[in-house]
Amino acid sequence: MFCSERNRTLIAIHLILLYMNRRFYLLLLLCFALAATAANAQGVLSFEKETHDFGTIAEGTQATYEFSVKNVGDQPVIISEVKPSCGCTTPTWTKEPILPGKTGIISAIYNSAGRPGAFLKAITVTSNAEATTQVLYIKGEVGPKDLKTNYSQEQKAMSPRLAVGNTSYSFGKLEKGQKAIAKFRIKNTGRQPLVIQGVKSPCNCVQYRVSEPALKPGQTALLELRYGSAVLNEQSEEVTVFSNDIVVPTLRLTLKANIVERQAPQNMLREGK
Repeated sequence: MFCSERNRTLIAIHLILLYMNRRFYLLLLLCFALAATAANAQGVLSFEKETHDFGTIAEGTQATYEFSVKNVGDQPVIISEVKPSCGCTTPTWTKEPILPGKTGIISAIYNSAGRPGAFLKAITVTSNAEATTQVLYIKGEVGPKDLKTNYSQEQKAMSPRLAVGNTSYSFGKLEKGQKAIAKFRIKNTGRQPLVIQGVKSPCNCVQYRVSEPALKPGQTALLELRYGSAVLNEQSEEVTVFSNDIVVPTLRLTLKANIVERQAPQNMLREGK
């Protein structure tokens, strides 16, 4: 039996509607998929380490450590607040958005003055990342202002030893408030792991970071000193580096710079070479 002209027309319209509906449903599914992907797109903060152990430090030391954090997500992350568990810890952090694949820092300065004994302090980081709050920790033990120096020859022979090539660095000309980084290559020439426990400077304008948290015997690493002065003219800052080297527990480095009035409207970061 042959279809009438009217039936053929109805069948054709039905097929066209089915085709259009199929395309509509596919388009709708695509829209839902894109919306779900956009909803799931988020920044993710990954910390190089979440706990830093200063070891034993002398009372009065401003123990400082910089936590390095990387955005391994696919959206920028803004750190809105960094809150320590007590007033003895002062934090600073990257205020600019941390773009995907880029890194930022969270610096913690622990004031050990008048606080003998062991300590464990929490630092809560709040951001718009996937995990909106993350907790970092600093710990250690505050010893007497004049730490023990009466060690046996055997103890000294087994001690870690901090060695450095150059002990001074000149930045040349820097603008007022500009951040600059001096890099010193250090080496553990001792027999036990070496740990940098903190730095101290009269200006309180120096922070540090070590490429390795603990140096094995014979291992080398980079000690980075981040410097930013608000005082004009020629400056020479003596930076004391504390370590668990019992033979020479303090190392003195010198940073020099000619600080001039700021010309650019925005701080620029310059790495020392």
